[in-house]
Amino acid sequence: MSFLIPGGRINPRHTLPRDVGLLSDADVVQYLAKGEIGIEPFDRGNLTPNGYDVSIDEVVIPATKRRAPQNRIPPATRFAVSTRETIRLGRHVAGQIWLRTTWARRGVIASFGMIDAGFSGTLTFGAFNASSDALELPIGERFAQVVFLTLDSPASETYERRSGNYQGQKGVTLGRP
Repeated sequence: MSFLIPGGRINPRHTLPRDVGLLSDADVVQYLAKGEIGIEPFDRGNLTPNGYDVSIDEVVIPATKRRAPQNRIPPATRFAVSTRETIRLGRHVAGQIWLRTTWARRGVIASFGMIDAGFSGTLTFGAFNASSDALELPIGERFAQVVFLTLDSPASETYERRSGNYQGQKGVTLGRP
């Protein structure tokens, strides 16, 4: 069945509602072997039933543009975290980023989004310590989960070709023009 929309058609193989293709832990391992996903360094202990936990490598307080002293975040303070892992996605895979609930229970509020097909680099997360206590963020501690999704068809233009502003980033990257 085709649906008419102004200026074109929706692909008839897309039906509503449709299933989202999330990769299981076994799928992630297969996609790593095929080279469609890259995680470096990879730690099998960071696999989750439906994703991969990424860990803290650097913590910066944007107001000072400096590393957080002893990776300690004062109450009511915005901070940024970069991952130890470099993530690389092929043309058939995107990623969603989710805060681990351990950190939410400690008062962290964070906004995460998508990792586009074709992205390669470390990840930078913006977050806020909404707790009334200082927050310690140990290097190497798992901070967020990446859930990998399969695309129905390969991206015609991957991240590095569309915008690529953060392609190849290492460490906390607060912004690029």
